Amino acid sequence: MQEIMQFVSRNMLLSLVWIALLIAVVLMTFKGLFSKSKVITRAQAIALINKEEAVIVDLRTRDDFRKGHIIDSINLTPSEIKDNNLGELEKHKQKSVIVVSASGMESGKPAEQLAQHGFEKVFVLKEGIAGWSGENLPLARGKK
Repeated sequence: MQEIMQFVSRNMLLSLVWIALLIAVVLMTFKGLFSKSKVITRAQAIALINKEEAVIVDLRTRDDFRKGHIIDSINLTPSEIKDNNLGELEKHKQKSVIVVSASGMESGKPAEQLAQHGFEKVFVLKEGIAGWSGENLPLARGKK
């Protein structure tokens, strides 16, 4: 115990950074445990699409969506989801919904909002469209 105290007193900045990282890991772990949406891999997404006819919600801009999106995706912006302006997605509340963004990093909050709007099974695609196209998985072009 004395060695730990000596280390902390000699390396205050390093110790503070370590404590901050520990707190961040704990908070992220608890946030993930209580989240209403779950991050899934591409393989899990493909299984949901094929077995459960999951609905894909693409959060990117209309232009990016037209350049290439997962087949049969619905294009909604985060602001449309926030405002509960869900259009044709509204009829899919009992289905699995996979939320997709450019990199996967922007999907968390819209996915949580969908869960708040009554969607029962909401998932976030890890690494988003970048990961999907990086594995040469099929993309559709155009409006739909």
